[in-house]
Amino acid sequence: MDPQNNTPAMETTERVMFFDTDAGGVVHNIAYLRFIETNRSFLAEKLGWKLGEMMDLQQCPVVVRTEIDYRRPARLWDRLIVRGELEKFDHARFWCAFTIRRETDNELLINCRQMLVVVKLPGMKVMRLPPYWETDFGHLKS
Repeated sequence: MDPQNNTPAMETTERVMFFDTDAGGVVHNIAYLRFIETNRSFLAEKLGWKLGEMMDLQQCPVVVRTEIDYRRPARLWDRLIVRGELEKFDHARFWCAFTIRRETDNELLINCRQMLVVVKLPGMKVMRLPPYWETDFGHLKS
């Protein structure tokens, strides 16, 4: 959580590997989504979904929309800082915002927003968000 405003947030780091890049050493656009997925998986635990328990509970947050702006390219062997946070929520949907920056110069490479819903497996029925979100994250309710 961001201690200043009680907003759930997570920072992760990634190292750009050869398989993340094209022949020119520039990161493929899809690799950024993998970096974001890793960050979002850890952020999910802060939001109440323990990765090891999700399948037992049969409740799973799923992405229904992604908006991404590619501002600058990352390159082979760059160290990246991925920051994700809960941006806002309503009864059943929530939005997370992500940035990816290069560690050496803190340059902003990527801005991304994702809209998610929680579904009940196996039927994929959309569920309401947990009631404690109102109390814990009420400042983010839209």
